Amino acid sequence: MDSETRISLEEFIKKVPHSRMVYPESLYDRFKYVFWRLYTPYHPLVRDTALILGIVEHRGRQDFVLGKVTPDLSVEEFINFVIGLGFKNHFIAWKDTDELVSLRYAKNFVYQYHLRVYKDGEVRGHYEYTPECRPIYHMREVGMEDRRDEFLKFLQGKIV
Repeated sequence: MDSETRISLEEFIKKVPHSRMVYPESLYDRFKYVFWRLYTPYHPLVRDTALILGIVEHRGRQDFVLGKVTPDLSVEEFINFVIGLGFKNHFIAWKDTDELVSLRYAKNFVYQYHLRVYKDGEVRGHYEYTPECRPIYHMREVGMEDRRDEFLKFLQGKIV
């Protein structure tokens, strides 16, 4: 990929709509909702600082390979397809090695489907707690599930 193409892909990724939390039902979760509405803009700075200082570690790519974007689709077309399914940019997540974009579909305030698309066209995905509802469980990957069959069903043959 030449630098001109890379710049246009980076610009495309910047325009992917941001994910929003689903408004929770319980009063306790509503307090968390308000906290995250205030904290979210600062999260990338806090995350990256914690990584640089060695407070937390994250390297490589997370588990649960789903496949690669089909050869007849560009990465942009694939991302537009999953946006059409309701996935949005989940920029508060970890940044995996060679990740282009992290996308999530928030089923509700508690659970989400999380997809990552990489520079080489690989797609990985899992089902998990949202970081807003269960931040410690989310960070420690407690309850993270493969759900490959569900992903393949709604991705409708767009990955191989």
